[in-house]
Amino acid sequence: MSGGVRTDGGIKRENLHADAAAGWWRDHGSRILAAGLILALLYLGRSVLIPLALAIMLSLLVAPLVRALRRIGVGRASSVLLAVVALALSCLAVAVALGTQVVRIAESLPQYESNVQLKLKTLDELTVGRLRVFTNETSHLFQIHDPAEKMSAHARDVEGHPPVPARSIGVPEPPAPRSQPLPLMGKLLSTVWGPVQFAGIVLLVLIFVLLEHESLRDRFISIAGATDLRSATLALNDAGERLSRYFVSQFLVNLAFGVAIWMSLSILHLPQALLCGMLAGVMRFVPYAGVGLAALFAAVLALAVDPGWSLALSTLCIFILLDIVVGQLVEPHLYGHATGLSPLSVVVAAIFWSWLWGPAGLILSTPLTLCLLVAGRHMKGLGVLELLLGNAQPLTLPQRFYQRALSGDPHEIIANARAFLKSASLAAYCDRVMIPALHLARLDAEAGATTADQPGKIRRVIVDVVAALSGNSPKLLQRRPRGAVLEEVNAGRWLRQEREQLAGKWQGPLGVPAGSLILCIGLGSPADDLATELLARLLRKEAIDARHFSAADADAGLPPGADPDGVAIVYLVSAFPGPEREAADSMSQRLHGLFPRATLIRVFCPGVPAFAEPAERGDALHAVGSLEEAVQMSLSWQKVRGEPASPSAQIS
Repeated sequence: MSGGVRTDGGIKRENLHADAAAGWWRDHGSRILAAGLILALLYLGRSVLIPLALAIMLSLLVAPLVRALRRIGVGRASSVLLAVVALALSCLAVAVALGTQVVRIAESLPQYESNVQLKLKTLDELTVGRLRVFTNETSHLFQIHDPAEKMSAHARDVEGHPPVPARSIGVPEPPAPRSQPLPLMGKLLSTVWGPVQFAGIVLLVLIFVLLEHESLRDRFISIAGATDLRSATLALNDAGERLSRYFVSQFLVNLAFGVAIWMSLSILHLPQALLCGMLAGVMRFVPYAGVGLAALFAAVLALAVDPGWSLALSTLCIFILLDIVVGQLVEPHLYGHATGLSPLSVVVAAIFWSWLWGPAGLILSTPLTLCLLVAGRHMKGLGVLELLLGNAQPLTLPQRFYQRALSGDPHEIIANARAFLKSASLAAYCDRVMIPALHLARLDAEAGATTADQPGKIRRVIVDVVAALSGNSPKLLQRRPRGAVLEEVNAGRWLRQEREQLAGKWQGPLGVPAGSLILCIGLGSPADDLATELLARLLRKEAIDARHFSAADADAGLPPGADPDGVAIVYLVSAFPGPEREAADSMSQRLHGLFPRATLIRVFCPGVPAFAEPAERGDALHAVGSLEEAVQMSLSWQKVRGEPASPSAQIS
């Protein structure tokens, strides 16, 4: 049908879209509503939740002191009260010291008035003054202001500023109002009462949290882990240990940072260096912006004190240097990645919690986000939190290899491989990354999840990666372009043909000494051919004369002039479990007939452990489970043999 009448196919498509939308809402609607409700409760209940959260976090900081007092024989209530009193006195001492230093700065400001005015004048000349000169020159250039406009502008200025009447002679000035002490005290108390009330609530909640620590732990386990006591206990212990270690370590680091700032600025003879050090230690609890604000305050103070600019620059350099040392050297050794949070999640958490709870949320953002990370790690329903907030890689190395291979991008794979090779061997990379990635590709191909062009992309990427990691640049075959060859043969065979162009059809001379040659033969699949070629290249990098042959080459028999006694070891290679392994026994018999004096060793790699079935290795002396084991066995054989490698092994 045509015109404005919809066909049955259009109606069915609309129904399918509607059903899909309804299904999506059924699956995710409850989660969205729950998240919105939680955000609303967090915002509306912030006046209650902020003191409670701060008290719980402080309890983790004070808990080591309480445990130390308990170990020396002090009772529970007495140890809690002593720890809380010590915390309160410490905070009060810091507040008094900060207030005293601020009063001293206020008293000394008139002494630095001339320096401040000179600096402001200099800054005005460097910024606004140059901009004013530029605009004036531009105005004169384009002749914007003519004389008539100047006169009218002057008249408008005169009209807008009427003359100030002179004060009548003999009329006394009104007396200045006297300051009344009671209203001033009322304003002071109203200003101070809010923070004092907040601190009192926090300390009161802190006392009860410490007193009922075991009871609160049991209640949480009873609520969250009624069906799984073990998981709830692990989650609670993990959160407590991580948070306690984080708070204690951060407190010590910030204290040391403040002391270092104080001593460094005292050496520079900066007045109120103690205030700058205390401010730096306190502000360092604020993620990212705290140290910058403290450095800005110290630099402004240095500008006001010193007639020149050197003191301010030296102050900024001290802050930058100490922050780099503490952030890059001290913190990684103390607690490093103990939190398990990614840097991006810390930034986003700081923005989110500061928007939700203000300055208190900014200070509590890291521990609160750490609690969410621990909950996601130990609770199945919240597993997405660990993926979003954690610093662990969301994809394994084989998955990342396979993902980039699907995109046809070998550059990131090569960069990741070189980072891997700094701490492991190339054989280990093939076993742990490349072959498992091939197994993932095969599983997707068997499930029909790949498109028609993706296998070709994967082959091209593998060729580039193997050529780059084995120290060879990929060379084109003589008669046909590389793309056409890769459409006809697999990656392992193409890499073998590349080497044959340099070393000949048999990858080296046939006349070799007895027992000096190693053959690597695949079971027949494309992945087996690639694993066989990888093993041959790994052995040749160790100066071992290894040759890559296929099952068809073995069926064709020995080439003319070849001596079967020259072969010492024959590796029968399989990349991962598959139907090709069913023919391993028959191929072993044929190879024994061709090379009666050679040792036949099966190299059966597991592939992806989560999907691979355990392979039958048979006799441990004649079977290995990885390419790395095969290389180590070959090196041991070469050491026992005690003869130099064949010159052909140096040809790649």
